[in-house]
Amino acid sequence: MDDKQLQKALTFRALHQRDELLVLPNPWDAGSAKILAALGFEALATTSAGLAFALGRPDGEGLISREETLANARAIVAATPLPVAADLENGFADDPSGCADTLLQAAACGLVGGSIEDASGRVDAPIYPLELAVERIRASVAAARSLPFPFTLCARAENFLHGRQDLRDTLKRLEAYAEAGADVLYAPGLTTREQIDAVVRAVAPRPVNVLMGLPGIALTLDDLSELGVRRVSVGSSLARTALGGFLRAARELRRGNCDFARDATSFAELNDLFKAGQ
Repeated sequence: MDDKQLQKALTFRALHQRDELLVLPNPWDAGSAKILAALGFEALATTSAGLAFALGRPDGEGLISREETLANARAIVAATPLPVAADLENGFADDPSGCADTLLQAAACGLVGGSIEDASGRVDAPIYPLELAVERIRASVAAARSLPFPFTLCARAENFLHGRQDLRDTLKRLEAYAEAGADVLYAPGLTTREQIDAVVRAVAPRPVNVLMGLPGIALTLDDLSELGVRRVSVGSSLARTALGGFLRAARELRRGNCDFARDATSFAELNDLFKAGQ
């Protein structure tokens, strides 16, 4: 650890403790991280799906290794002076000690935060049993507390992303993860005001992260702030938006039309932006 990492960690922790909502966008590589920093965002978080797509692989099938995830995180950390947290998926391990080891390796990459989810990656049993899930968070918390700086650990309850629309179990899990010491709680896939309000109330005063950019969520950032949400991320939404534009342009080109280039950001603007980040 160096003084820069300590300062980033303190800044990141403070961003969760203020009343103003922290908007935490998700770059998928160094270039997208630099653009987000240039636009004035205060901190960044990696996206596992965005990385998978950038590497030409599907997400959610265990096809991205811990080494690839951390290499991507290291590149993003190096790209900007902003605090960076990482999507550490399920810790790349079933056992608690494996999760703890992943967190320590993440910290060694310059990261100042990260999330551990309770999704197993197995089709037959997609969510870890509660007792094991809590032990995994408890071990991750112990690893985080062993560091010489405040690593912000986010615990994720994945029910709603895996077809388990069970708010009661999700609340029970988030409450248990908060009791185990998680700094931030997160249940991706919530879409209604009632669901989000229930989560915020259940784990208060711990900060809650909400995933935006999903179909079916009609709330605004102001709505979330009024509900007491402290952090918003967008997962793979920015990566999918960028790839969506690429796909539309490539389809036009395949049909023999080059009009798409009229909507492209100019070479000069992008070049100047990346020069400024050197």
